Amino acid sequence: MSPRGTFLVFEGIDVSGKSTQARRVAELHDALFTFEPGDTPLGVELRHWLLDAATPMEPVTEALLMLSDRSHHVHSVIEPTLKAGRSVVSDRFYASTLAYQGYGRGVDLSLLQSASELAIGSCLPTLTILLDIPLEVVNERRAHDAKDRFESADLAFHQRVREGYLALASEHAWLVVDGSPSESEVAGVIDERVADLPW
Repeated sequence: MSPRGTFLVFEGIDVSGKSTQARRVAELHDALFTFEPGDTPLGVELRHWLLDAATPMEPVTEALLMLSDRSHHVHSVIEPTLKAGRSVVSDRFYASTLAYQGYGRGVDLSLLQSASELAIGSCLPTLTILLDIPLEVVNERRAHDAKDRFESADLAFHQRVREGYLALASEHAWLVVDGSPSESEVAGVIDERVADLPW
């Protein structure tokens, strides 16, 4: 029986650079790169509704759709890969829901935590890396896409999400990396910290 693979998760507000770093690390270590929401056929449909700013949606509905995507993602992609002995690097996981729908939208955090546990079961990250950037950098980098539910949100929303991420990082002892420097500088910090993981 193969040893279980390493499960590395990258978190952060939009435009923090987490997607770029997650893809790079996955390729470097021959791990499966995956992302949320939308990395399954069912997830593609859920992602469409989640990101479509033209579709009014209550925060609880938004959270439940995210959790539906995650539950399906865990059981159809992440868990089978880890059990087969291959490592997985994910762009977002359960902390995104706590940060965005909890801290950002105001959905009850204790209820979200319980629902997240139901969605993911025992599938927990080996390590979570939070790429943190200040709001000034967010404002410079983001696309301001009016069609995207999250990118079109105001800076106050992104500030709440960032503060939520930092609170979660402190509570769960994540690795917090400053995402403001150049891509290569950020990569150097990350690579030093993940080199000793059992890839």
